[in-house]
Amino acid sequence: MSSTQSSRTVRQVVLAGLFAAVVAALGMVPPLTLPISPVPITLQTLGVMLAGSLLGRRTGGLALLVFLVLLVAGVPVLAGGRGGAGYLFGPSGGYILSWPLAAYTIGWLVERVPPGRFWGYLVANVVGGILLVYLIGAPVLALVTGRTFKEALVGGALIFVPGDLLKALVASAVAVQVRRRYAPGRAEDRAA
Repeated sequence: MSSTQSSRTVRQVVLAGLFAAVVAALGMVPPLTLPISPVPITLQTLGVMLAGSLLGRRTGGLALLVFLVLLVAGVPVLAGGRGGAGYLFGPSGGYILSWPLAAYTIGWLVERVPPGRFWGYLVANVVGGILLVYLIGAPVLALVTGRTFKEALVGGALIFVPGDLLKALVASAVAVQVRRRYAPGRAEDRAA
């Protein structure tokens, strides 16, 4: 491994760890629970969107894999200070398990968007950070709670759309501004 590859790998691992910490820090904001859903509203999906948008597919996906490892190890990284593998088998499990794939997908889509194109970033965040998360999370919610798929879709996806769209807007605006100035991870993710 050349020194350039080695420094790139170290940089990616450091960024992945930092973004795992960002997603955990967003979990320090107390979750909002609604009577219609056993799945809380958190800011952590904003972190998933930012990881994919800013770090690209590989490093963004790695960041959320690191987050999952910390969760399974019992570190209280989920909103409300929760941690442990048991949460992956509960109502929120499908959503949480989707996060590495969501960050990877967002990063993959963003890599195809010309730098600074807000609408492209927004589409990437909606497709990867909302639709994909719901596509994986809602069926698991139905399975775990015994709800019909329609009930899980309403109580585990549709009620979250307004807030998640706001998160996608924020993540897209932040990513466009940061990438215009720094473009972290873009070249490395394409070369890797």
